[in-house]
Amino acid sequence: MSTSSRSGPLLAITGSIFIFLGLALGGGGVYLATLGGSLYYLVAGLGLAATGLLVFKGRRAALGLLAALLLATVAWSLVEVRFDWWQLLPRLDIWLAAAVWLLLPFVSRRLAPASGSDTGRAALFASVAVTVLVGVVALFQDYHDLHGEVPAANMTATAPHDAAGVAPNDWSAYGRSGYGDRYAPAAQITPANADQLKQVWSYHTGDFKGPNDPGEIANEVTPIKVNGMLYMCTPHNIVIALNPDTGKEIWKHDPKINRDASSYQHMICRGVSYWDANAASLAGPATPPKNPAAATPGADTECPRRIFAPTMDATLIALNADTGVPCKTFGDNGVVGLTHGMAMKKRGFLMPTSPPTVSRHMLVMAASVTDNDSTDEPSGVIRGFDPVTGKLLWNWDAARPDETAPIGTGQTYVNNSPNSWGVSSVDEKLGMVYIPMGNETPDTWGGRRNQNGERFNSAIVALDLATGKLKWVYQTVHHDIWDMDIGGQPTLVDIDTPKGKVPSLVATTKRGDIYVIDRRDGSLVVPAPEKPVPTGNVAAGDHVSPTQPFSMLTFLPEKNISETDMWGTTPFDQLACRVTFREHRYEGPFTPQTGGRGAIISPGPLGIFEWGGATVDPVRQLLIVNPDFMGFLERLVPRAQANVKGGSGTEMGLQPQTGTPFAVEIRPFLSPLGFPCQAPPWGYVAAVDLKTMKKVWMHKNGTTRDSAPVPIALPLGVPSLGGMATTGGGVAFLSSALDYYIRGYDVSNGKVVWKARLPAGGQATPMSYVSDKSGKQYVVVMAGGHGSLGTKMGDEMVAFALPDGVAAKAK
Repeated sequence: MSTSSRSGPLLAITGSIFIFLGLALGGGGVYLATLGGSLYYLVAGLGLAATGLLVFKGRRAALGLLAALLLATVAWSLVEVRFDWWQLLPRLDIWLAAAVWLLLPFVSRRLAPASGSDTGRAALFASVAVTVLVGVVALFQDYHDLHGEVPAANMTATAPHDAAGVAPNDWSAYGRSGYGDRYAPAAQITPANADQLKQVWSYHTGDFKGPNDPGEIANEVTPIKVNGMLYMCTPHNIVIALNPDTGKEIWKHDPKINRDASSYQHMICRGVSYWDANAASLAGPATPPKNPAAATPGADTECPRRIFAPTMDATLIALNADTGVPCKTFGDNGVVGLTHGMAMKKRGFLMPTSPPTVSRHMLVMAASVTDNDSTDEPSGVIRGFDPVTGKLLWNWDAARPDETAPIGTGQTYVNNSPNSWGVSSVDEKLGMVYIPMGNETPDTWGGRRNQNGERFNSAIVALDLATGKLKWVYQTVHHDIWDMDIGGQPTLVDIDTPKGKVPSLVATTKRGDIYVIDRRDGSLVVPAPEKPVPTGNVAAGDHVSPTQPFSMLTFLPEKNISETDMWGTTPFDQLACRVTFREHRYEGPFTPQTGGRGAIISPGPLGIFEWGGATVDPVRQLLIVNPDFMGFLERLVPRAQANVKGGSGTEMGLQPQTGTPFAVEIRPFLSPLGFPCQAPPWGYVAAVDLKTMKKVWMHKNGTTRDSAPVPIALPLGVPSLGGMATTGGGVAFLSSALDYYIRGYDVSNGKVVWKARLPAGGQATPMSYVSDKSGKQYVVVMAGGHGSLGTKMGDEMVAFALPDGVAAKAK
């Protein structure tokens, strides 16, 4: 009987598949080897192809050869990644499946009978057993999470009052107060009863993406609760007031923004601000303005309580907080135009996505500009307005930092000066507002930046609240060409130290460093020494700083990423990621972008920390964050080769950077199957003890249920885009991971004590408040999705609370 007739079509098909896969793997391995990468894929590809040839011929020797290949792969994998389950999986899954297939009786019996003892089959059985044993051991190893407990002294601490000056039942500003700590003192919900939280109401805004809206439309709003109402805004800047107990609509105001979105890069509203003329202060003793033009007496009687809201077509509106009617004494019938004084007024290029910062006598307004479009952008000027009349009281332009008197008729601000797109914080006791600064755009080439403004890029800037004069500045990145700007609201907290309480500012950054600064004078509380960074092969006409500050409190990984960190679901997409890694320049953080194939930028422009910032429990002295780890690929494209126009409606892809010698291509570092090339976990929740500045716990967070090609909830730890909130009851909340859940965490150890499914992506920051009527504590989050992340879009505000009986016992 011939070999082919004995083996039949099953072995022919199996052998052919093995040969094909082996040659594909080996061919890719050859290319990887030429790039200086691992030789494993070349050797393994040849081994699999040889195994396939033996199977095709019906030779039993295929079993022994595959056994050797599997055992060699196990040994190589352990050397590279130890017993890391999710790292071992793509290295071993295909080989294990192939081995099991050949061991199946209806396959193996078709191979030529063994002459004597069947050592090949026994070896393959043994190799499978070893592989399974390694997998079982790996399931019980954890190289990524940090398990710990917050000290009892922190957990049992008490505070006599809320230092931010907000009524304990309320959440009266984006970050709950001007301090931006996102801490609600409400203590009804605890780790012991959080698992009983239920949805109690929801509200549909009815505001959805339109046909002309940009790809980056997102529902990032955090509502505020004050004045007996819940206030929010939608992506198209519709302002809505709800009953905080029922979610019923009280009033709605649609400013009817110009929705000709051909030039809008974003369509986002993160929140609104509240002002009360009768409040003694929003965050401490009243600080009257030094400017005599401020606060026209009696002009606030029309709207003694106001909601201030930005609009995407560059206005700031003031509404009666009780009725939603525009406050006509503010600006022009309730509207202040933010393009006043701008030399560049093209619609969509000045985009205030974040709410203004409000104090008793001052309204501080900043705005983002279009990223990476050109060097001809609106100014990033920060302005102080009278909250009653809308009169301009001061302006601070980073390109003219000493000229803060209101701009005169016929004058203009400096085009393209550094801007601030996040939420600022305020300390009225010290009389300062703290601005998280972005960059002078474009982000990735800075050869022609304004020299005055250069020191304010990617910096925390403290301004005198009454005059706008510069008090101090701390820069977190020198000459930032990596888009490592500061998007998160700085958090103000008085930190317990051996020398007593220090009024501090905590700033999270995209690069993963957390800067802790004495907010009185800008001196560092946590050291951040300057360290050398890569300086070679910088793009023509540009330069980099030879050193950068590195905070001693950081979530930046201790080691740079390497080829062994490349991931995939199989050896094939892992190989593709290894090839991509080797093709691109990478020298760690601050690797300069280059032409050719470009560079790996890790942390990438979405950062380890983004606009969600941090939440701080000022009583327990805990900093709680949700760091992400995902790199990007960036390539500078010479102007002659860059066929691109602006107005793409996204920050990804080829961006024009008109006015510079280069366009830039920006894309996430993904495998051909759409998974991040960097190995998981990609997202965590973590806590830092502010008394010691040490991490207490850190756990991977979220699953692949809603982001993988197949909806399987693998607990890999996925990225999140949004912030956290924490409460006096010892439960913190996060909703913004890529799976559609809101989760509650025990702040003492980081364990998940509750989760609930959301109807859409929750890329927003949750908040919590107590009903003035029932005394019940609520947790509320916007589930509206995020266009650029690809999460499911929606329009639903969702509220959770404990059942009445449980809530009554917890009061």
